[in-house]
Amino acid sequence: MSSSIVVEGLRKSFGGREVVCGIGFEVSAGECFGFLGHNGAGKTVSMEILEGYLSRDAGRVSVLGEDPARPSRQWRERIGVVLQEMELLPTLTVAETLSMFADLYADSRSVSEVLDLVGMSRMGSARVAGLSGGERRRVDVALGLVGNPELLFLDEPTTGFDPASRREAWRMIDDLRELGVTIVLTTHYMDEAEALADRLLILKQGEVVATGTYDELVRSHGQGTTISFRLPPGLDVGSVRAATGADYASDGGRAVLLTADPQRELYRLTTWAEAATVDLAEIEVTRTSLEDVFLSVGAQDDAQPDIDTAASR
Repeated sequence: MSSSIVVEGLRKSFGGREVVCGIGFEVSAGECFGFLGHNGAGKTVSMEILEGYLSRDAGRVSVLGEDPARPSRQWRERIGVVLQEMELLPTLTVAETLSMFADLYADSRSVSEVLDLVGMSRMGSARVAGLSGGERRRVDVALGLVGNPELLFLDEPTTGFDPASRREAWRMIDDLRELGVTIVLTTHYMDEAEALADRLLILKQGEVVATGTYDELVRSHGQGTTISFRLPPGLDVGSVRAATGADYASDGGRAVLLTADPQRELYRLTTWAEAATVDLAEIEVTRTSLEDVFLSVGAQDDAQPDIDTAASR
């Protein structure tokens, strides 16, 4: 599969402090690539370099086959950008806003098609001033799509959304991926990244600390799978250890086991429980989440200045 983005040895400093420290990665055409990191980790700086808004100090960057440091008009029309915050004219309707931006592109999508893609097909006549926060964010995404981009940068696309609106936005992003659009996504919601991204990259203090699919990250950086259940009256965790041969620990009245082989341990546990007529109340099997991985490899050692925000000003 061809690559939409290739980055090698990317570096950027502000005020003598390096905030992007020689990172490298590739984004394949048609995939959704999750770009993760705490505030100040360097992700927004890196994104702005890829988008052609910020110069780099060193390294090679290719986006859709061109160097974003020397963007052509044709290249600009092939990418879409959804920033964290966008200012729109409040007196225009949604359709008028999209039409105004569509006129800037040689091969734009129709306004009706874009409204349908973002779930606003019945709101074209609504004025921007009267939209809710979630609706305004949908318009932001619509503006990123109206130019019919091959590559879409989504920076915190669902910030401020209620749970139902977030799920609808996820479906929209999945629909775009099915249309063949390459997506680079930044988000602080780990469940969002886990649900949407084909591959992920985690930055910490300007360096790549983990990259891969969710399954690859869990295998490389996860602690395993947790099996737990409520201890019945009269049974202590020592008895569970002796009966199953596994090193269960006690945690607030529950027996808890961290294991790399959950299938074998569940078989041993349930076989013993059936034979001994033990009720495994509130039994839970929990796999390492992306949030667990992020906290393990991406946690900041010390509070860092929010260079990402400063770079945009």
